[in-house]
Amino acid sequence: MKKILIIHTAFIGDIILSTPLIKKIKAKYIDEGSSITYVTTPAGASVLKNNPDLDEIIAYDKRGTHKGFKGLYLLGKRLNYKGFDEVIIPHRYLRSSILGRLTGAPIRIGYDNASGGFLLTKKIPYDRSKHEVEKLLSFIELDNFTNKKLSLYPSEIDKKKIDEIWEKNNLEGKKIILVAPGSKWFTKKWPIEYFNELLKKLAKKSEYRIVLIGGQEESMLNMYTDKNIINLMGKTSLLDVAELCNRSEIIVTNDSSPIHIASAFEKLHIVAIFGATTKELGFFPWSKNSEVLENNNLDCRPCGLHGGDKCPKGHFKCMLDIKPEIVYEKIQNYLNLKP
Repeated sequence: MKKILIIHTAFIGDIILSTPLIKKIKAKYIDEGSSITYVTTPAGASVLKNNPDLDEIIAYDKRGTHKGFKGLYLLGKRLNYKGFDEVIIPHRYLRSSILGRLTGAPIRIGYDNASGGFLLTKKIPYDRSKHEVEKLLSFIELDNFTNKKLSLYPSEIDKKKIDEIWEKNNLEGKKIILVAPGSKWFTKKWPIEYFNELLKKLAKKSEYRIVLIGGQEESMLNMYTDKNIINLMGKTSLLDVAELCNRSEIIVTNDSSPIHIASAFEKLHIVAIFGATTKELGFFPWSKNSEVLENNNLDCRPCGLHGGDKCPKGHFKCMLDIKPEIVYEKIQNYLNLKP
């Protein structure tokens, strides 16, 4: 049996985008068998739960249990005992390269621009022209592989929790619009006042219910309230959000992890608002049922791979020029809402 280890400790969205890679590894070794272990962040581990193609998920807590070089070494020692044949390292940071070397695996594959590349035994091109999913799939060679869909697996407990939310808020028979106003980076955030203007317009449509989603940080936002708006920010896990996406019609979101959670569900229409970042960076929705709203009249975009804490130019036109009316019109057209 081929023992494979994936080391990927990036953002939640990056981990979700790697799920087709997991399927491709499984498909390649389907005849001889394989065991796949995934080392990721605690948040990454939570979103990968219940994946039938993974034999083990190990949370690498860089800020807690595995903090510093000692924590890294102890985790590497633990992985070394498992006797992996091959390590795949999509994360291009030095710690991941060191961890891969500590496993003692004879084959260690990473990108050609990874920090600590001398610790790898094989390097593959980091092709900036490709979507992140296509980049990740290039780690494994397998002809005629077509199952490139993102896959998330809410448990029965997750589904029951959403059932209870449905019952409590009388959502049966209603069409659901998800709104995700959060992001780690300021320049990826469509202004809250814009989101609130949009919510005011949507809340008037009695046949729809708007559900706000996000983490604990988003729960502190001063969002518009209405009887047709259900605020679940800070109250759901990542797989709870996945189940909400599975039951909804449309999602409005910044360039953040909800884009990638939503992309796992083909019937959900994605309206993604891009500010500091661009589609060309390779992290646009991996779904044909999607559209990206962005200001293409600025030569300062993108101003970084992840965005930043402030607009380098001081005008923030990349977001401010995308008015609430523009986003509402997109929703109106897709859902065929009456004026």
